[in-house]
Amino acid sequence: MRILIAEDDPILADGLAASLRDSGNSVDCVATGEEADCAISMFEFDLLILDLGLPRMSGLDVLKRLRERNHDLPVLILTAQDGIDDRVRGLDLGADDYLAKPFALEELKARVRALARRGPAGKPAPVEFGRLTFDQAGRIARVGGEVLDLSARELLLLRVDRTVSKAQLLDHMCEWGEEVSTNAIEVYVHRLRRKLESAGVEIVTLRGIGYRIRETTAP
Repeated sequence: MRILIAEDDPILADGLAASLRDSGNSVDCVATGEEADCAISMFEFDLLILDLGLPRMSGLDVLKRLRERNHDLPVLILTAQDGIDDRVRGLDLGADDYLAKPFALEELKARVRALARRGPAGKPAPVEFGRLTFDQAGRIARVGGEVLDLSARELLLLRVDRTVSKAQLLDHMCEWGEEVSTNAIEVYVHRLRRKLESAGVEIVTLRGIGYRIRETTAP
């Protein structure tokens, strides 16, 4: 899962990012409301962790602009312990959950997992190809009921239930400033192909376009 943290306290932001990365997520951080608004306009994220007390555009204004664009990105707002009015306004503007500062990292991670299971518009349906079933919410892949041992990036590739380009995969899999080449995508695809040999599916390369998963054609 790719997460954007909008938090102007660098110590808190770094701590959150490190903890969420340890859980297998890709995390980017911004320190102002303007940067948050720009980032969610230009890049694809699975979750926004939004501090309401941001400089150069409040978190509430970021949230309002997000929902005015009909963007269904899940939002977890962070607010001061006594900011009850802000919490209510945030939820009314379309936030999905909130945490009052100070908070325990384990509680935040649990809320992140809950929002991931819920998805942007309710729990997403499992993706099925042949004997392969991919639970998008729980991020679990199974072949014939048996769980596949896949890395976080291999799991992301399983979302190829439509044609996607290498650039789109890189954008979703990598944090800002992370050096990952398009050749790395080919390595992940090669590894995943080997793991899916018994599943009755294949990852098809559409030259000059991208990748797509389909059921294996019977000989």
